[in-house]
Amino acid sequence: MGDHTTYAATSSKKLPIPGKRNILITSALPYVNNVPHLGNIIGCVLSADVFARYCRNRGYNAIYICGTDEYGTATETKALEEKCSPKEICDKYHAIHKEVYKWFNISFDEFGRTSSSQQTEVCQAIFKKLLENNWLSENTMQQLYCGSCKRFLADRLVEGNCPTPGCNYDSARGDQCEKCGKLLNPTELLEPRCKVCGNIPNIQETNHLFLELPLLKDKLEEYINKMSVAGGWSQNAIQATHAWLREGLKQRCITRDLKWGVPVPHEKFKDKVFYVWFDAPIGYVSITSCYTPEWEKWWKNPEDVELYQFMGKDNVPFHTVMFPSMLIGTAENWTLMKTISVTEYLNYEAGKFSKSKGVGVFGNDAKDTGIPVEVWRYYLLTNRPEVSDTLFTWTDLQAKLNSELLSNLGNFINRVLSFIAKDPGSGYGSIIPDAQGAESHSLTKVLGEKVGSYVEQYIEAMEKVKLKQGLKIAMSISGEGNAYLQESQFWKLYKEDQPSCSVVMKTSVGLVYLLACLLEPFMPSFSLEVLKQLDLPPETQISLSDEKGDIERAKKPWEIIPAGHKIGTPAPLFRVLEDKEVEFFREKFAGSQADRIVKAEAEAKKLTEKLKGTKVSDGNTSKKDRPKKSAEAKPNVSASVEAEISISRLDIRVGLITKAQKHPDADSLYVEEIDVGEAQPRTVVSGLVKYIPLEEMQNRKVCVLCNLKPAAMRGIKSQAMVLAASNSDYTKVELVEPPQDAIVGERVTFPGFEGTPDEVLNPKKKVWETLQVDLHSDKKMVACYKDMPFTTSAGVCKVSSIREGSIR
Repeated sequence: MGDHTTYAATSSKKLPIPGKRNILITSALPYVNNVPHLGNIIGCVLSADVFARYCRNRGYNAIYICGTDEYGTATETKALEEKCSPKEICDKYHAIHKEVYKWFNISFDEFGRTSSSQQTEVCQAIFKKLLENNWLSENTMQQLYCGSCKRFLADRLVEGNCPTPGCNYDSARGDQCEKCGKLLNPTELLEPRCKVCGNIPNIQETNHLFLELPLLKDKLEEYINKMSVAGGWSQNAIQATHAWLREGLKQRCITRDLKWGVPVPHEKFKDKVFYVWFDAPIGYVSITSCYTPEWEKWWKNPEDVELYQFMGKDNVPFHTVMFPSMLIGTAENWTLMKTISVTEYLNYEAGKFSKSKGVGVFGNDAKDTGIPVEVWRYYLLTNRPEVSDTLFTWTDLQAKLNSELLSNLGNFINRVLSFIAKDPGSGYGSIIPDAQGAESHSLTKVLGEKVGSYVEQYIEAMEKVKLKQGLKIAMSISGEGNAYLQESQFWKLYKEDQPSCSVVMKTSVGLVYLLACLLEPFMPSFSLEVLKQLDLPPETQISLSDEKGDIERAKKPWEIIPAGHKIGTPAPLFRVLEDKEVEFFREKFAGSQADRIVKAEAEAKKLTEKLKGTKVSDGNTSKKDRPKKSAEAKPNVSASVEAEISISRLDIRVGLITKAQKHPDADSLYVEEIDVGEAQPRTVVSGLVKYIPLEEMQNRKVCVLCNLKPAAMRGIKSQAMVLAASNSDYTKVELVEPPQDAIVGERVTFPGFEGTPDEVLNPKKKVWETLQVDLHSDKKMVACYKDMPFTTSAGVCKVSSIREGSIR
């Protein structure tokens, strides 16, 4: 439903019309080397789509341009990993992106790509102008060169040991260490190696071209100061821009020693390409040139065109500093950005969405859940991270769907249409009744005034690109509608005062249509279905234009749909999302995509073995390894096989809390991300809010019990437990602390107790409960099991002041 509204395939290409509002909309070009996740979708394409649809409904002349960003190191690296050419990577992922956005009903006027000949043409033309106007300089840089690959290595093609004290991560990239997060230069890495061949590169000098941002500073600042006010830039965009300006503008290197990119048209630099951040924003222009050969009417027409740009917060400086500087430097009459709308991050359950690690729900996953697209769009937009990071949780999605979409919006529309559709005698036989005397019906008049005021607030919010607020206001009208139905008691009126009942129903059906219009930018497929149930053709209907008097009409909802119009067949618009489904999705999308594949393969293997009727043996028959199997001991196995309950069955590790925040739904709980030496940090929920201030939870080493069965705590699954000591009356709680030099991920041992830990402790066997009673801090505040200290390679673990406390 609703697919035909996507990818506006019009034969006539829109061009700016003098005297009309001409709006050019772009969203940050998604990078091509991966599947977009929900955080990318809300941050860029979905937000821009809502605004573009709103503009079209208002009768503005708007086009929405986007496409995949395809050049640069990340594509080259991905191509090396997948053993194919960068072009093949781009073709593969461009198609995936296109498919995902098509499912999400994103209405691009053009969705292109930056690896086109048009891109080369526009990019080189801008470069030549900058060169002509003396805004470029040459400089040498020190860079790592691989003798066996015979090339200078881009940042991401170098790996080595992180130089940050205490980190020691041995696979840090040349631009950033993924473990400690520090930004790096490749030359800072200890023991660097080439990612392609593994050889040790050496440092050589190489020539590059730089954009002289400091010389453009005055012109740039004049633009920023004027436009950030005139265009109402979002606060986070203004802050990020001024932070860059405060640090002092530096010359920016615009060339790279790569093969995959736009070639530099300069004799001295012909073996280099443009840096992806120089060429990517130019993609907006080149993709418009694929849309229409008369692209300059959009891009070199600041008198008639307003440029609105949508992106996540990490993209801001490139759009408010770099791109405008490049355009200003050409001395041509470019359409510079008027308004920038920036989102913070959408986090997943308790962690971060991550493309590189595959954490979270990705565009293609959303479709596979069977949850309709309008629900996904609605949830992402109510949760749009406009001023601070927001959290995606399955229980919140369930709550929003069941209480807001189903009980409020769907319920209102269904009550109205079902009643009108009832046979004469109990309803109106699907024919809209006349509403004589609506103006003097006091309840209806009050409703009309409220709704008129809401529509004005909606327009005001949407004009300022406050999309979340616009959505909230539209949903309030549905709430008003429900209250109006309740208060009028229309089912009684039908028997006792039919003219008044007709007023209520004709007014309500007008609200149903109005809701379809106001919510179309947010949930186009929902609006199409409502229009179908109203039996109104979608092409002619949705309009919120001043010229047609639509806004005035909203104040008299009883006049919106003519009497005598016959509606279509009502049907429920939303269905309830059950607890068991939510649990299933949370389980299904736990961990990373890589983990999910491993899990799925393991389950498939188990099933195959079961079908073959064979007994699965993992060959671990030595006594030492027996405890591991006990974790999956089947109920029918005799008790003698169950391993004895020994402290060696616990998997206690040194962990590092990389992030801690308060639980969104529970005042006493923290949610931490803890590195326990695995590919992904684990999410852990701890009831420590009353005892330990949040700032003391950040970046500290802790002892983590890693093999408890994961448990959901107020909607967030906790994948381990942080160990802490408490005094006898629980007035004081302190974390069990490993020595500062203990290695993250190393196992905490107890001298004299050897053995492999269980994969997962069997809750029925009460392994943890049995051992926990003997965990305590001694007189010297050392953490012990019986009289054996918690031991690491760097020494024993302690608590800070609790003597003879209990540890759990």
